Amino acid sequence: MKRLYLVRHAKSSWKNPDLSDFDRPLNKRGKRDAPLMGEYLKNNREAPELIISSPARRALKTAKIIAKEIGLSPKRILTNETLYLADVPTLVTIIRQIEDSLDAVMLFGHNPGLTMLANYLTDHPVENIPTCGVFCIEFAANSWREISAGGGSVVFFHYPRKNH
Repeated sequence: MKRLYLVRHAKSSWKNPDLSDFDRPLNKRGKRDAPLMGEYLKNNREAPELIISSPARRALKTAKIIAKEIGLSPKRILTNETLYLADVPTLVTIIRQIEDSLDAVMLFGHNPGLTMLANYLTDHPVENIPTCGVFCIEFAANSWREISAGGGSVVFFHYPRKNH
């Protein structure tokens, strides 16, 4: 069994128009939501063995906050340049390159790619993975290379506003 957590970065700030999209930080809500989602995951779910994150500031910060909350070492966070604004074929390629010794991996990235990937990998259509949302998929597979369209089952879909 392989378990994949698709995590969209927490809410980011648009306050500074001089910053590039890549460099936008988390805003106040994002800084509040990320630890809450980490706490939810720690209390209710199995922890991943590895995090792969977009290097964009908002995604990597979200990954670091959640890793801290779930007790995952910062050394278990890798960045992958191609995750930034990746499309479905790129995301599938990244997933298929994960070491088979790992059974649970968290991918931190961006929309629309993550929502499109969730719809591609499962038969559970989702309109939108909101900021700091976690869409967890399980595959009856022994290798990440076996991951294919419609091959996953939804384990859960949780996001900050579901807590309210």
